[in-house]
Amino acid sequence: MVQRPSIERIRTYLIEQFSLSEDQIEMMLPSFLAALDSHMRNLEAALEKNNPLLIGKAGHTLKGAFLNLGLGECATVALRIEERGKQGDTTIDYRGLMDDLRSRISPLFG
Repeated sequence: MVQRPSIERIRTYLIEQFSLSEDQIEMMLPSFLAALDSHMRNLEAALEKNNPLLIGKAGHTLKGAFLNLGLGECATVALRIEERGKQGDTTIDYRGLMDDLRSRISPLFG
């Protein structure tokens, strides 16, 4: 079963992994989410350019952002984008993978 990302799940991860206080999380979480949204926009821009190497770089950045928030399932999708992009693969449905990520993280921005 795929566990959907949620703000509460991210909070729990940040507390457990980084020993952050609730106040620290409240202060930092908006920036984390803004960065995640920015990285998704960068992936969109790379897709518009149809450049697999740029897509791979954007996937790498996204993977790190997802891992920092404890969103391993999303990081796995981003890793696929990263690896295939860096290989120059033009046969993979990058748009479909990005849409999957958008769907997965939409509850974070609701």
